Amino acid sequence: MKRIALIAHDHMKDKMIEWCSKHRAVLARHELCGTGTTAARIRQETGLDVKGYKSGPLGGDLQIGCAVAEGRIDIVIFFSDPLTAQPHDPDIRALLRACQVCDIPLANNPSTADYIVTSPLLDK
Repeated sequence: MKRIALIAHDHMKDKMIEWCSKHRAVLARHELCGTGTTAARIRQETGLDVKGYKSGPLGGDLQIGCAVAEGRIDIVIFFSDPLTAQPHDPDIRALLRACQVCDIPLANNPSTADYIVTSPLLDK
């Protein structure tokens, strides 16, 4: 079982819900967490069990980054919005850096996330 973090910026939340619904059977076999609103919406709209951290702008991205650094997250699926400035951009960059330093698979879009959750390595 993998520990998967699910994060989506406001304009990407619907796309994250759609992606989670598409891969519900696979995701249900893993331990899921996410930032505040994203986790709540996934739980509400897909029925998946997702542990919620704080909202991203209130420190949720940093909480997940800490979990990555502590070895408590195996995969990060982060549908970021490249067209909208984020006031908590330093927190986002810290999370992305933690994934890179800790060699954690990171998907920033549905296509990459599809590759990760359909990989035979997911169950190893």
